[in-house]
Amino acid sequence: MRTSIPFDPIFTKNILVRFIRDEVTKFGIGRVVIGLSGGIDSSVSATLAVEALGKDNVFAFILPYKTTSRESLDDAYLIGKMLGIHLETIDITPIVDSYFRTDDIDRVRRGNFIARIRMCILFDKSNVYNALVLGTSNKTELLLGYGTIYGDMASAVNPLGDLYKTQIRILAREIGIPEKIITKPPTADLWVGQTDEGELGITYEEADEILYNLVEKRLSPSLLVEMGYDGEKINKIIGLIKRNQFKRTLPVIAKLSSRTIGVDFRYPRDWGR
Repeated sequence: MRTSIPFDPIFTKNILVRFIRDEVTKFGIGRVVIGLSGGIDSSVSATLAVEALGKDNVFAFILPYKTTSRESLDDAYLIGKMLGIHLETIDITPIVDSYFRTDDIDRVRRGNFIARIRMCILFDKSNVYNALVLGTSNKTELLLGYGTIYGDMASAVNPLGDLYKTQIRILAREIGIPEKIITKPPTADLWVGQTDEGELGITYEEADEILYNLVEKRLSPSLLVEMGYDGEKINKIIGLIKRNQFKRTLPVIAKLSSRTIGVDFRYPRDWGR
């Protein structure tokens, strides 16, 4: 028998609004910057941030490359205008193309570079506005490694990292994200025709159910097969989780002393405040 993922969007929204407010203001900052892609994740993060900090304290940036779709741009503008936040567009095409100098580049390599350039700009803008970078990576992406390390996976505060993609869709409806953004095929927009589910080879609904049973309920793969889940998809998901563990951890430091950073020398991120 298949398992649905329990979720209370109102309770979750309240927790995340409080989380953003507490984690940002405890550093005496009170502002965030965010990259708006026109997708559901960045739309939800930005909306929660406005409720937590106020629209005057949320600075959004649309960072298109020449292959970015018109639909993505329009949806990013839609969210920015709907929220009434500071909105700025920076075309990253000259930066990316000046580095590669040719179109004959592997699209994954170019896509990773695009993601990292976008994050470089966001961290620079965080300095300009004395703000923290607000993350947009969800739990499904983090577990499967579907993101660029030091690119879209980077941030100072991430309100969505413990929510599966399908939960974010429910939350999005609760907080008033336009239906066209919720229902369109998720894409990082790194090349023409690219979609998340096309690359993963599995729908988010399938992935989330399997992940929930493996991670939250700690059920065995064999039991999931008995429950009716596809064995090949289960193995693929397990392989992605293991293969991408390095993206979810700090860089490995060679241990030479009695107290090594990240191993024995570990404190909360706001230690000393």
